[in-house]
Amino acid sequence: MSNIHNIHEHHIIDDENVRLDEASDWIAKIDRDLSKQEKSALQTWLSLNSKNIEVLLEVAHLWDKMDDLSRLSDLFPQTSSTSKIHSGWVSAIAASVIFIVTLGFYQSGFNFSLDQPEVVAMKMNYQTSIGESTTINLPDNSNIVLNTNSFVQIRYTSSARIIDLQRGEIHIDVAHDKSRPLSVIAGGKVIQAVGTAFNVEVRNDLVELIVTDGKVLVAAKKNTVEETDFDEIAKRLPQSSMAISKGEKVNLDATGNTIEKVVKVDPIEVAASLSWRQGNLIFRGESLAEAMAEIGRYTDITFELSDDEQLQQVQVAGMFKTGDVTGLLEVLSNNFNISYKRIGTDRIILNYAG
Repeated sequence: MSNIHNIHEHHIIDDENVRLDEASDWIAKIDRDLSKQEKSALQTWLSLNSKNIEVLLEVAHLWDKMDDLSRLSDLFPQTSSTSKIHSGWVSAIAASVIFIVTLGFYQSGFNFSLDQPEVVAMKMNYQTSIGESTTINLPDNSNIVLNTNSFVQIRYTSSARIIDLQRGEIHIDVAHDKSRPLSVIAGGKVIQAVGTAFNVEVRNDLVELIVTDGKVLVAAKKNTVEETDFDEIAKRLPQSSMAISKGEKVNLDATGNTIEKVVKVDPIEVAASLSWRQGNLIFRGESLAEAMAEIGRYTDITFELSDDEQLQQVQVAGMFKTGDVTGLLEVLSNNFNISYKRIGTDRIILNYAG
């Protein structure tokens, strides 16, 4: 199951934040050229609401994509409110800013200032529920995939890209931009790259980092993520910071109780660890307890192992579909000689059938 949740601070879907997300997605599509069908869809979207035009102009200006947008000016509906688009893009931008100030757009999710370029220009929250996943296409062409039960806060300015992973797991493919590093905040650490791909999972006190392409730097975060220290977090990490390269992983510990050791991982292990992106879970000999703990992340059902020594010794190898509890129980019964007992609607106890 794949879904997307665009929320503000009170976890209520906000129409204006949705419009901003749609506009950002259109700018990303325009940047890589629209197909004939997409041009038609964009024209329809623009004609639905005059606010769509205003927000699209605002995002295009923010990401320096006005030239790209000007080449598509024939797609804009010809009304008195949009005549500025053809007579002058600068006038349209000015009208857009006035429009936003007048109506108070994005008070919780989008702040824009021509006089203060360092303030947060874009701020969005995304979350997935248990069993859900979603893909976020960012205006700079970076791509984030959220795994089950995850929450991120995304903050962008003209000089910084910050992803605050507060819960769960993400895989991010970072668009290359040397002038504006992308920083992921997770478990008291700053993970920074200028153009690469990596996976981050928050696990209680530990954060698992797997780099699938390029290289990232890691350092401890000095302060909490507040507006006042946004610029501090966005600064480029020194080259002396811990470096993790493609095909390597590390467990990061903000408490200092675990030695943070970078280790090599073979491609098969990487593929197994990231198989959730295709809706699968691949196990390669993990204990039953470890496998059930991972499977449990994708369902509201709690799995319990009976107090049986033989059950503790079972090792699991194979591929399972995330959230497919019925299929899982059949495999455990047929292939691993494990029976089960349902306790209510959300609890299952596993036993060794011997």
